[in-house]
Amino acid sequence: MKITFLGATKTVTGSNFLVEASGKKFLVDCGMYQGRAQDEWENSASFAFDVNEIDFMLLTHAHIDHSGRIPKLYKDGFRSKIYATKATCDLCSIMLPDSGHIQEMEIEWKNRKRIRKGLDPEPPLYTAEEALKSLEVFVPVKYDEIIDIDEHIHVRFNDAGHMLGSSIIEVWAEENGKIMKTVFTGDLGNNDIPLLSSPTMIEDADYVVMESTYGGRLHNKNEEKAEMFLNIVSETLDKGGTVVIPSFAVGRTQEILYELNELKDTIKDEEFRKKYETIMKVPVYVDSPLAISATEIFRQNMDLFDDETQELIQNGDNPLEFAGLQFTQTAEESKALNEKNESSIIISASGMCEVGRIKHHLKHNLWNPNSTILFVGYQAPGTLGQKIVDGAKTVKIFGEEIAVNARIEYIEGYSGHADQEWLLNFIYSFIRKPKTIFLVHGEPEGQIVLKQKIQGTTEIPVIIPEYGEEYELNEEVERLGRIKGSKERERKYIRLEVLGRIQTLKEELEDMSTIVREEMLIEDAKDEDIEKLNERIKELEKQIVEIIKD
Repeated sequence: MKITFLGATKTVTGSNFLVEASGKKFLVDCGMYQGRAQDEWENSASFAFDVNEIDFMLLTHAHIDHSGRIPKLYKDGFRSKIYATKATCDLCSIMLPDSGHIQEMEIEWKNRKRIRKGLDPEPPLYTAEEALKSLEVFVPVKYDEIIDIDEHIHVRFNDAGHMLGSSIIEVWAEENGKIMKTVFTGDLGNNDIPLLSSPTMIEDADYVVMESTYGGRLHNKNEEKAEMFLNIVSETLDKGGTVVIPSFAVGRTQEILYELNELKDTIKDEEFRKKYETIMKVPVYVDSPLAISATEIFRQNMDLFDDETQELIQNGDNPLEFAGLQFTQTAEESKALNEKNESSIIISASGMCEVGRIKHHLKHNLWNPNSTILFVGYQAPGTLGQKIVDGAKTVKIFGEEIAVNARIEYIEGYSGHADQEWLLNFIYSFIRKPKTIFLVHGEPEGQIVLKQKIQGTTEIPVIIPEYGEEYELNEEVERLGRIKGSKERERKYIRLEVLGRIQTLKEELEDMSTIVREEMLIEDAKDEDIEKLNERIKELEKQIVEIIKD
């Protein structure tokens, strides 16, 4: 078996692995890059393989960073089968056309700028219609059933506990009379995500390709998370403010609805009750057509919920419904939310604040010191969400400079990804330990920490692959090198990264100018502090001049 790593290498997006085994070529995931401009360039780049040579594909789950380039794959001629759980197929039926709609809108905006510059317009990565057509090749499968791709390749989808329908995929491949088993974890969930079952523990494997998003961190425990949520929201509403929650339409939104519904059953004392009653007095809006459609798909797949949730449903308590919950479908309804003079809770996509209705809600609430922006999910580098979480004083939204005066909070425990503890527990659960573990889907710092932890506690070798690296998996791992074009890709990537860093530097200089003007150049500032600052700015100016000269 040979694996070529073509995405999610030292980054958390663009999951894509090419596997060659038993005379077949197949893909595991075909995700979109999200976040930085230099990452997003990858989306429109040509695939590093011949699409017509791919015999089939295995899809771990529906999130766009794992599924988002499937319509491009289809557009380029792919017509083989894509195996995924039924829930994943259902979710892709709304998420991929939604992604196509976003591609159309974004290219329309970019083309207006291109035409003004005298440049030819460009086509979208794919359209909503092309995304719909790609659904024709999806094949729904069930958890826990072994599927015979042919007489030499067999696969099994196991519950990954990350989102509805998410899977850990076991692949058995027979070559030269020997069977090799490789496990692709996709994204592993926490052990305590509401609605979902815990990730399946796998007993044996020869090799494991494992995500590492939170390889260097631990999450808040569930009890702390619920209490933090209650305190932040009730304090904001007491001030007459609005709580805006940028949330991923699929998974995180439904988890928050569950939490809001469940708070009534966790009341500990009178103070807790008062805070809960404060929340229940205000409307809770889910303002995302995609989230609304996804919530309906969750309702249609309740058989996948965990035992606790199943018991709630049997007792007549739908965990995705409660008094005060309202869904806003149309753009007009969405706009009306920012015109109402009332406190409320607004849950809106996208979770990283890059596209969608959330940007309008941020524009109308970021400047307000009475409001709170509550982040509940991972913020990729370069996204608007990350800038806000990292403490930006101002941000640009729709070309307008917006002051960040609102309270900014981040409850990390809502992440759908396993933290370091549960990633390690997944490895410890193997009865027959893997020969090697490949870490993907993570930032380099966290991956290094996790690698050291795994090797220090299990002595299993760990590899953190680079983009385009090929590995032969036999009795031992052999690195074959990097695919043709990897160096050219890196040259392009570095150039885009330079432009991205210049843009970041420009924004940071603007932030510094605001801070200096408002906090340093005041009457009672010490002269020696101002002099030190002046010398440091002179040095920075000198360095910039030197770069320009070179």
